Amino acid sequence: MFANETLFSSSPVETVQTGAVLLKRLLAADSVIYLESGRVALGVLSVAPVGASKGELLDQQLRVAVGPCWLEATAAVLNLPSAVDAVAETPVTLRRVPIAEFRKSLDSCCEGGHSILLDVARAHRQQTDLVVSRLAKDAEARCAEWLLLHATSTDKGVCSVQLQQRKRSIATQLGIAPETLSRVLRHLRERSLISGSGRIVNLVDMNGLRSLAGV
Repeated sequence: MFANETLFSSSPVETVQTGAVLLKRLLAADSVIYLESGRVALGVLSVAPVGASKGELLDQQLRVAVGPCWLEATAAVLNLPSAVDAVAETPVTLRRVPIAEFRKSLDSCCEGGHSILLDVARAHRQQTDLVVSRLAKDAEARCAEWLLLHATSTDKGVCSVQLQQRKRSIATQLGIAPETLSRVLRHLRERSLISGSGRIVNLVDMNGLRSLAGV
């Protein structure tokens, strides 16, 4: 996607701190964000527990944007609300380009180029909407399903999962934030569906986990 000084002439550089919500899903924005530096997580927001330091967290993460890049420009190209929520994972510098100026720059493209851009944007939006709809499956259900898939049984008939990967890696596979994975595992322990701590998770109630996972 294009980025030039003319487009940025009326858009000063801003510095935003970690945890700031930059985009809200399904809400139309009056500007398009150009991320100059820093990392932003995109997905679906959930409200953090009382006392959490970051205010709001992504309960389900779709992808990460690293500057320099446009942030959810597809929505602006198609004149649609954002398909995802966006939260700064690190301090970021950015510019907010008024939507009218952004679209004016699009209209200046040659006819063939504009048509191609629209086709690519429509395909990207359809893919994003599909993935976000899949993420609507409860985080606990996805975690339960993952545990069942990775379970092994001992000679004594005890089923367990050895967490050989870091929690961040497992959370990425599930499309959730690491904090959400920790919270889900805690909830499953409180419901006596699993037990254990550290790198060994014992599956206490297999039927309960299957019911939760919908398998």
